[in-house]
Amino acid sequence: MNPPASSTTGDTPPHEVISCSGVRHGLFAFGVVCVGLGIAGIMLPVMPGTVFFLAALWAFSRSSPRFHRWLYHHPRLGAPLRQWHAHRVIPLRAKVMAVSTMAFSLLLVTLFVAEDWMLPSILGAILAAVSTYIVTRPHRIVV
Repeated sequence: MNPPASSTTGDTPPHEVISCSGVRHGLFAFGVVCVGLGIAGIMLPVMPGTVFFLAALWAFSRSSPRFHRWLYHHPRLGAPLRQWHAHRVIPLRAKVMAVSTMAFSLLLVTLFVAEDWMLPSILGAILAAVSTYIVTRPHRIVV
């Protein structure tokens, strides 16, 4: 059995690395793809980045302690991931960006993609639910 994969500072919970090499490699590949999608999400206004970094962090916690530590302690990407992990906090700037991006995406779909009311209605309902969840999370650590 593999030892727990925790960070050297002890601020992340230990996760047991999956022993099956096929699953471990699959999770690692999934984590790498999610990091790529997260980076794309930083640059593209219609795609979220944080959710992919969270998925990558989870995948790396089960497949590669080294990459988990790298992402968790990354100078630019790590702080929001640590805040979410420890306190379920979404920074105010991230909330504004996420909700604005979703509204802009809905507008684009409504004006340029949809041929009737069905697609904007379904997408609007989904984005409203996601926006509500995001807005109701704290934006700073409450002690």
